[in-house]
Amino acid sequence: MGSTLESRWRHGGVSDGGACADPAARPVASGVMEGNRRHVVVIGGGIAGLAAAWFLRQGGDRVRVTVLEGSDRVGGKLRASEVAGVMVDEGAEAMIARRPEGKELAALVGLGDELVDPGSTKASILSRGALRPMPEGQVMGVPSDLLALAKTGILSPAGLARVPLDQILPATLINTDVSVAAYVRARLGGEVLDRIVEPLLGGVYAGRAERLSLDATMPRVAAAARSERSLLAIARDLAAGVPSDAGPVFTTLKRGMGSLPEAVAAASGAEIRIGVMVRELRRTEEGWRLVTGPARAPETVEADAVIVAVPAIPARRLLESDVPKAAAELARIDYASMAVVTLAYPRSAFPSAPLGSGYLVPPVEGRPVKAVTFSSIKWPHLASADPDLVVVRCSLGRLGEEHVLQRSDSELISLAMDEMGEIMGARGLPRGTRVTRWGGSLPQYDVGHLDRVARIRAAVAEQPGLAVCGAAFDGVGIPACVATGRTAAARILDHVTQGRQWRDSAISVAGAGS
Repeated sequence: MGSTLESRWRHGGVSDGGACADPAARPVASGVMEGNRRHVVVIGGGIAGLAAAWFLRQGGDRVRVTVLEGSDRVGGKLRASEVAGVMVDEGAEAMIARRPEGKELAALVGLGDELVDPGSTKASILSRGALRPMPEGQVMGVPSDLLALAKTGILSPAGLARVPLDQILPATLINTDVSVAAYVRARLGGEVLDRIVEPLLGGVYAGRAERLSLDATMPRVAAAARSERSLLAIARDLAAGVPSDAGPVFTTLKRGMGSLPEAVAAASGAEIRIGVMVRELRRTEEGWRLVTGPARAPETVEADAVIVAVPAIPARRLLESDVPKAAAELARIDYASMAVVTLAYPRSAFPSAPLGSGYLVPPVEGRPVKAVTFSSIKWPHLASADPDLVVVRCSLGRLGEEHVLQRSDSELISLAMDEMGEIMGARGLPRGTRVTRWGGSLPQYDVGHLDRVARIRAAVAEQPGLAVCGAAFDGVGIPACVATGRTAAARILDHVTQGRQWRDSAISVAGAGS
């Protein structure tokens, strides 16, 4: 993070993972309700927690906000760093442009002019040994046009012949949540699932369609499947419903999505404390007490209200004492690990310039690399930073493939380079490389996820002055995380201000200003 911003934050001790704190732990931030000001603590400095802190600032002088982040930086999975002299994201490199929350927050914190559109959105799938274009009109991998699907060559003749049977087969009853695999396979056959839907879902969740919830990961398809027999018809209707002027699906920031958390943190007006791990959260008569620091020298923070904005595993630990029902449900959310290998090649390394934004690799291909993004092709501002450079991001690791990630950084780089050599004909060595490991970073929305989230929120709602937010709930993308942060902030402002009419006007994004 930038030194100017960093100098404004406080750094605290990192927890040593000890057990219960000494009841005599010394307070370091106290004063529940200082005059007319209520103290709200946000646990977790990822984009959801920072968004919550920003929306809490709409409480004005009535609210004092502290963000406690256990690592040495804010931003969670949003981070950018240089590779061969070009700033490239290490985690998410874009956000959905057609969902407004992410773009709105970027504009509110002064980054509206830095939003950029992709130069290419044409992606391919590596299927049966060759790169083949993504079917036009597909909806999360579900084809809507049989002729367009046939032209791609992704499926074998037998797999292609199976698809139109969807239109005459008896209805597949969807009365409750089912896995994506169970439904898609029943309607369109195994090849559509294995070679199109699976790699698309894997690119988002690093998960498996056999486990992923249809309701949670493909909600529009699931809703239509309750009454419509044909999955092809559902996809056609959904594809036809996209306005011709809808614009690009994705957007990013000129300095990378890693620049968003710092801007939100700076604009929030909150006290940001990095290197402060919260080990315990307990209800008190006046609000909440948080225990931080090592067990040998614990410190306490008193708060009127708390937003828990950490992944499900640490959230479970924090809530198990006072909200055991929520903790039990959080314990059932699994996480996948992955790694991103970034390679920066000279353009001369490729016999011909890469076409399109990248390609996906179905698990049935048996390759360690699951997705490739040609970042300097997809994002023109990266190409303009060094026109002679081709920046490539290779994603490795899916749920159940942890053995791939047990290799050393040099081995992962070799795997990525082998992929580029075999598929793209790349020659020679890259000018720069980087390996970023995201261990246990992607929540899995298994069958029943939406009901699980509803039970978590119902249990949390029984506790005044408590809210949760983050990627574990309503979506792993940036706009979805921002939305959970805004919802959590609204709940807390309701509690600490005891004025719903005031809250509704203050929390409105449209009228918030910056």
